[in-house]
Amino acid sequence: MNELTLSVVIPAYNEEQNLPPTVHDLQVALQKEQIPYEIILVNDNSRDKTAEVIGFLMAQDHRIRTVNRLPPGGFGRAIRTGLEHVQGDCVVICMADSSDDPQDVVRYYRKLEEGYDCVFGSRFMDGAYVENYPRFKLIMNRIVNRCIQLMFLCPYNDLTNAFKAYRTEVIRSCSPFHACHFNLTIEMSLGALIRRYNITQIPIRWYGRKWGSSNLSLAKMGRRYLATLVRAFAERVLISDDLVAERLAHRTQREDRLKELEARIARLEDAQVLDSLQSLTSHREAA
Repeated sequence: MNELTLSVVIPAYNEEQNLPPTVHDLQVALQKEQIPYEIILVNDNSRDKTAEVIGFLMAQDHRIRTVNRLPPGGFGRAIRTGLEHVQGDCVVICMADSSDDPQDVVRYYRKLEEGYDCVFGSRFMDGAYVENYPRFKLIMNRIVNRCIQLMFLCPYNDLTNAFKAYRTEVIRSCSPFHACHFNLTIEMSLGALIRRYNITQIPIRWYGRKWGSSNLSLAKMGRRYLATLVRAFAERVLISDDLVAERLAHRTQREDRLKELEARIARLEDAQVLDSLQSLTSHREAA
């Protein structure tokens, strides 16, 4: 089996303090496991020294690349830009604030090696660990994810979490993406789900950010999540119709082939009967 090259996409907005430890810990984990990788740091219109920090990190490791975005900003736009530049066989999206555990990136990679198309991490299943999660956000998270489970009849309970792994071919198949903000997290995961890719879910560890503040606004995200869910549900219906049409087409083709085969058999049998009659006639004439 060919070795998979991993692309890690990290969006960064004003993350000058968080990026160095985040990238360092990720490098240590991947190098220890001898996983071939590239890290794509997407500078999303940062106003601090994020660009300078990225330049320093790139000088230390040739496998680190950067993309500098122009306005308008947005988490989803940054991720979409990063995905356009991946060169690896699989992709993991990580946060720049060290909230995601690099060891879970390794575990994602191993699951992809097993043959899965996507690996979804869950902070809310047996074996998971969560630290410093704001209580109100936690309540809203559980409500939204439960609604998604019921709406799409799926077992995955943390689809709003950006920290997931995908084979690059899955990303290409689900593109283009439309979400510009944090709602991209569910657009990507639901895109893979409704296309029936082989998905597994594993428990992960999540830690609250050490420096700075989150850019997620629950008030703004509510309507954005709703719009993305409506779009995904409509896409699910259309894809289901396409699958039914495809199966009907295959059934029709199979029936046509059977009819053709039956016709050939009938012609063959007619030819054999004709040969038998001709042979019998020849014997009678000879007698």
